[in-house]
Amino acid sequence: MKFLVETSARHVHLSQEHLEILFGAGYELTKKKDLSQPGQYACEERVTIVGGKKEMPGVSILGPVRKATQVELSLTDARSIGVAAPVRESGDIAGSGACKIIGPKGEIEITEGVIAAKRHIHATPADAEALGVENGEIVNVKIDTDGRSLVFGDVVVRVSDTYALAMHIDTDESNAAGCGREVYGEIVK
Repeated sequence: MKFLVETSARHVHLSQEHLEILFGAGYELTKKKDLSQPGQYACEERVTIVGGKKEMPGVSILGPVRKATQVELSLTDARSIGVAAPVRESGDIAGSGACKIIGPKGEIEITEGVIAAKRHIHATPADAEALGVENGEIVNVKIDTDGRSLVFGDVVVRVSDTYALAMHIDTDESNAAGCGREVYGEIVK
């Protein structure tokens, strides 16, 4: 069974508290477009991420707001701006990288929250059953592309009724596999 493989570019998830510091009291995110995962969306707003070496302007914000601020970068992005970004599942930010985030009305320093997202598959319980996998299972996924086909190891399966079936990889991984606009993968044993 094949499934869509999507490239997740650098982005930020903000807490309401941090959103208001960066954009002003009572501020609400402006939806630009829906993403493949139900209820998730890209926002019109952008921020600047500052590391030890340099800053990265124009980083997208994804909504809705979350309980904790999280910055997701590729390892190349993190190295280029001088930030530590351990490979982690989304939400697992304890002891992760630190950075400054600058918005139009203010700035914040986060002491943790910068990660390189662990490659993962979002699946509903029915999708997981059809794929023969369980929540938290680590699998290998083969992606066939023109001249750059490869097998990604260490792919975590995340199962929830609120998900839509898709695998997410970052821009480094996408470039390594020569991914184009529409790429599909399949679990291999």
